Formats: sequence, C-alpha cells, structure tokens
Amino acid sequence: MASSPASAAPTAPANPRSRVITASLIGTTIEFYDFYVYATAAVLVFPVLFFPTGNDTTSLLSSFAVFGAAMVARPIGAVIFGHFGDRFGRKATLVGSLLTMGVATFLIGCLPTFHDIGWWAALLLLILRLFQGFALGGEWSGAALVATENAPKGKRAWYGTFPQLGAPIGFIIANTVFLVIYFALPHPDGAGLQSEAFLAWGWRVPFLFSAVMVIVGLWVRLKLVESETFSAAEKKGALRRFPLGEVIRSNWKNLILGTFIMLATYVLFYLMTSFTLAYGTKAADAPVPGLGFGYTDFVIMQIIGVVFFGIFTLLSGPVADSVGRRKLLIWITVGIGVFGLLFNVFLLPQLDPKFTGALTQAFLVFGFTLMGATFGPMGALLPELFPTNVRYTGSAVSYNVSSILGAALAPIVATALWAAAGGSPWLVGVYLTGSAVLTLIALWLSKETKDVDYDTNIGLGETASL
Repeated sequence: MASSPASAAPTAPANPRSRVITASLIGTTIEFYDFYVYATAAVLVFPVLFFPTGNDTTSLLSSFAVFGAAMVARPIGAVIFGHFGDRFGRKATLVGSLLTMGVATFLIGCLPTFHDIGWWAALLLLILRLFQGFALGGEWSGAALVATENAPKGKRAWYGTFPQLGAPIGFIIANTVFLVIYFALPHPDGAGLQSEAFLAWGWRVPFLFSAVMVIVGLWVRLKLVESETFSAAEKKGALRRFPLGEVIRSNWKNLILGTFIMLATYVLFYLMTSFTLAYGTKAADAPVPGLGFGYTDFVIMQIIGVVFFGIFTLLSGPVADSVGRRKLLIWITVGIGVFGLLFNVFLLPQLDPKFTGALTQAFLVFGFTLMGATFGPMGALLPELFPTNVRYTGSAVSYNVSSILGAALAPIVATALWAAAGGSPWLVGVYLTGSAVLTLIALWLSKETKDVDYDTNIGLGETASL
C-alpha cells in the first residue's frame, strides 16, 4: 500500500536549529550576566556598601563569602529543577529558572545599603544571592539538554557549546554595562577611582537592566517544545517518580566522576574572573599588595581575555566531536595544571609598568583560552553521563555540587592564600594545579561518552504519576 504524501514527507524537527541555539544561548547569557554583575559588584562596591568592617581584606572576604553562598544554593536548585525537568519536561523548568534569577537580580538593584539599615542590608543581599544560586542550579543543565537532545547525530558537543558560550558573552555584556555607567558618571578624582555617584546609585543600573534581558529570554523560551528524546522516554514509561533517588541508586559513580571532572574548570573560572579582578586592582603598596591597575583598565584587559574564552569555547565543540570529550579534556587539564605553576611568572609586578601590563594581559589570554577549551565540552559530556529519565537531575547535581567544591571556595581560598603569601599569587596557582590533578584522576577513571546513543539510553522504570 502506497504511503500518503503526508507520511512520506520528512518530519520537521520539533525545535528548529535556530530556535535550539537561540534558546540555549540566550538563557545562559542572561543567567551568567546576572551572576557576573554580582561578581563585579562583590569586588567593586559591596565591600564598601554592605560590609564596612574597617578592614579591606575582611570586607572583601565577607563579600566573597556571600558570593560563595550562592554556590551552596545551586545543588538545591539542581535537585528541585532537575526533579521537575525529569518528570514533567525541560521547557517549563527553564522558564522558571530564568524568572527566578531575573527577579532576584532586579531586587538586588533595589536594596538599601548598610548605611541605610545596618546589617539587615547584608542579610537581604545574602537571601537574594541564594535565590540567584538556586536559579542557576537549574538553568545550566536545562539549557545543555535543550542543545544536546535536539542536536544532529555526531554534533552533540558542537551544539553543547552554545549554552557554554553564554558565559563569555554574559561576562562581556555585564562588564561593558559597568564600564559604560562608570565612565558616564563624573569622576572628580580621576577616571580610575570610584566616584560618589557610582557608589550612590550607578552600581544599581546593571542589576536593574537585567529585567530587559529576562523579557527577551522568556519570549524565546516560551516558543520551545519538548525534545523528541524526552517525549520518547515518556511514551516508553521510563520516567521516574523520584529522579534523585534513581540517579543516586543507579548512577552514583557518574555523579562523583562528573563532579570532579568539573572541578578544575570551576576553580579556573572563578580565579580568572573574581580573584584576578581583586588582585589586579589592589594597590601595590597595600598591606596585602596587588598589581595596582585601575578598575577600568583591568576590566578591559579581562574583556580582551574573555574574547579568547568565547572563541575557544566554540572551537572545542567540533574537536570534542572528532577526537572525543575525554581525550581532549585530559590534555587541556594538563595545560591547566602547568598554568597554575606559572602564576608568579606572569603576575608579579615588574620594574617597567608596561611589561607588567603585557605579562598580565598574556596571563589573562592564556587562562581564558584554557577556560574555553575545558568549558565547551562540558555541555555535552555531563549530560551524556546519564540516561534520559535522570539526565536533568544527574548533570545538574554533578555540575552544581562541583560549584561548591570549586566556585564557592575558590575566591575565598585564593584571597586567603594571597594574604598568607604576603601578596604573592604563587600559592593561588598551586591551588589551581591541585584541582587539576583531581580532575585528571576523574577523567582517567571515566569512559568516553562521544558515542552514547540518546535514542536507546533512556533509562528504565514506570511512568511517573502526576
């Protein structure tokens, strides 16, 4: 019997390629924008406005502690958003995470400071920061699944780099907005110093601006439909009533490996953003000295480095599709370990300020290049460790538990090591090398995931009841 024209026609993908790329990219761009806005403010204004302890190092550590507190909330967000994402689908979960992050970020821009309500200001900042972390705990994994579950065969790592690309793009947008506000305000003491207007209200603008970006992101995400991979798992009765219990019972080894595979990436990520900003802009004659760059000068140097972050994030995808995720990441992690041992080569002040600037810029370019090369393949590798019915939960928990071990501790540990070494960054570099060793062990114990078949790797079980 001849097929009807309708049945003979090729089936269009549930989500066109442009929609998949845009939805996975724009959401993580907004989420990372919100996160970077806080990271920048944590160095630039929060120690003064929310933690005026009378000691610069203590104020900075207090600010970083609240910054790190969000990482503790991320695994909670991973469990809750992962639960709903694995039971009821990816789309609604992604909309929820984006709204949560956007509202929390906007409200930070409305907060009174210590000078208005005392330490209540710091408490409110902590609460909103926890909501930021909670939201990001569900955002990344969902975006990675939208990209990889809708990817053509043999291109999962390439598609998986698009949610990863949100990190460098979000960084550039966030810091560019800060720079525009910074330069637009009067600087009676020079453009390299904080002005009263910036401390009074200028720092709020980047937080309030996030509302515009969230509206755009919601418009794109509401157009998504569920991936065929998730729909197939639902039809075959593979969904689980309690995905977290299932992933712990059946995939505990991959949970642990995924957590430590991400560790060096996280430590490098936050050293290159938060710590370097603090170290680079700290006065050379301070009790714990830094390099003494002006804020605007150093942020521009960081943005130049982040351009390489974005380029190598994209380039890593096709390479990972060709040679495999594990092999590529082993070599990149070795590079991260060696890079950690070279901190004193690049980051010590030189007699010639121009030479100091050149070495620091080279450090930022090398570090962010390694960051892109290691961060890009994670968008495919972590989801590939888990079957469809627990993929959201498994990848989210691994990614976000690693954020506690890496991102939450990195700025605090690095600041303490910086102070312990009398202003030298060499102990901070050793810390990065140590994290790279742990990641190498995890990669060595793991298996290549390049050829995992999403169509058959759906997991088993009874359909979850509503």
